[in-house]
Amino acid sequence: MAGRKLGMDFDLKDGYRMYHGHRVPGFPVHPHRGFETVTIALDGFIDHADSLGAKGRYGSGDVQWMTAGQGIQHSEMFPLLDGTAGNKVELFQIWMNLSPQAKMVKPHFTMFWRDQIPELLTPDQKVSIRVIAGTIGGVTPLAPPPDSWAHDQGHAVGIWLVSMQAGSSYKLPGEPLPGVQRVIYAYAGSELHLNGQRIEANHGVAVVASETLKLEAKGELKLLALQGLPIGEPVAQQGPFVMNTQAELVQAFQDFRATSFGGWPWPRPDPSHGPQGERFAVFPDGRRETPSSGPKPRK
Repeated sequence: MAGRKLGMDFDLKDGYRMYHGHRVPGFPVHPHRGFETVTIALDGFIDHADSLGAKGRYGSGDVQWMTAGQGIQHSEMFPLLDGTAGNKVELFQIWMNLSPQAKMVKPHFTMFWRDQIPELLTPDQKVSIRVIAGTIGGVTPLAPPPDSWAHDQGHAVGIWLVSMQAGSSYKLPGEPLPGVQRVIYAYAGSELHLNGQRIEANHGVAVVASETLKLEAKGELKLLALQGLPIGEPVAQQGPFVMNTQAELVQAFQDFRATSFGGWPWPRPDPSHGPQGERFAVFPDGRRETPSSGPKPRK
């Protein structure tokens, strides 16, 4: 860690771009209000702890969907479980806005364990789609949190992870609901051909959601596809808070200074849950969940 400061997210010193925390890397305790985080763990593990007293460890394909609502503090640390390797962590964290009516709901989180997340497989088995939100190809996802914008199917929220083998293709169906926005991000592998247009890897493209899109992979390719009907309300965002007005942002900072959103029940700002590799979640009511006891998979 010589020469590296806490919080140097984008400095590629020593071959990696992020370091927060004194014992293990990650994001020590910090607050949120007014939106949701959908954290998709592609590789590695994440240790969760929050101001409600909940905790958990998830990774390698699991998804945590957290509604911050009226306010929560949490930490996301990356435990160093492998003493012989680099403990790589790769994830997407999607910030999803809440409607004005849901900005101040009680905080909530749910786990989508990797074996319960439904998957669409093409007949030739060359294309697979992990369905995190939004029905596609007749495959229905697990239920999002109750106050999420995604909970109403009429909002057409879709979160899909697409894996394509070399030489494969897939026709992503158009969304019939007017006004939906859609983005395709090629995040790993070869270039993408989208309706015949070449898109380089590590690039995203906004597309017309109502049109059927032919996705073609010249080599192995991984995509993230996002879509949804816009909430259509003003957005005021500063740091960890996403509200509708500047006055609501000021109130969020005042509330956090006054209440700490319930305080922090953990002895450290960066708790990690030990050297064992078990994945689990303990919820604020004390209920404990593991991948084998989580939601039933949908096919």
